[in-house]
Amino acid sequence: MKISHVSEQWGIPVDTLRYYERIGLLPAVNRSESGIRDYSELDLRRVEFIKCMRNAGLPIEVLSRYMDLVQQGDSTIEARKDILIRQRGQLAARMAEMQKTLDLLNHKIEVYEQKILEKEQVIHQLQMDEWENEHYAI
Repeated sequence: MKISHVSEQWGIPVDTLRYYERIGLLPAVNRSESGIRDYSELDLRRVEFIKCMRNAGLPIEVLSRYMDLVQQGDSTIEARKDILIRQRGQLAARMAEMQKTLDLLNHKIEVYEQKILEKEQVIHQLQMDEWENEHYAI
């Protein structure tokens, strides 16, 4: 698959894919005779993993370390697991903080909705009073 298709499929800019390859985060992608990158299924799985980990907040340095360990083989399984456990903890903490923020936003929105409802009720009552004054005035 060409780099433009990978970019489109995963929503990662072409320059970012090239950067990942340049820094070794993504191992060198095979190229056609004319030098055009040709991503294999394995490359695509790596791109998907990298995108997932970046979305989870892993810094490039941590992800590079992890990918280096992958290249070293099974003797690094524990070290890779430790990286993922640490990152999971950090992600869980960020999610908890985001949940608190979401709860606060929801509360503030409810307060404003209540104030709007109260104002609408006052306006409605004023309109009703005005209507009654017009129709029942003696």
